[in-house]
Amino acid sequence: MTLFRLFLIGFLAVLVAYTAMVIGNHGLNLLPVFFGDMASLAWPGQFNLDFFGYLLLSAIWVAWRHHFTPAGLGLAALASVGGMLFLSIYLLIVSAQARGDIRAILLGARRARP
Repeated sequence: MTLFRLFLIGFLAVLVAYTAMVIGNHGLNLLPVFFGDMASLAWPGQFNLDFFGYLLLSAIWVAWRHHFTPAGLGLAALASVGGMLFLSIYLLIVSAQARGDIRAILLGARRARP
């Protein structure tokens, strides 16, 4: 669990720094670029479509893990646009709450109970 948490912290730090540089150089105009690449039917668009699938899958998992409660749906909305910026923080928090129990991390506390 320690290596997992170190990975999350390390990746989060790199991603925040990289994101800050991109915003500084290009602004916050992500969506036209993201969907424009998909509309071009080239490799950058293929990557974005693949990543969009990951975003949707992570959002569905977060909502399911929280039993589709209003809070879970709110977190899912964040997951659908936040990507690894959201998921790394979310997993650090839930891994601490679950005290490293991987069943509770993946399933949520209620489903992980025997």
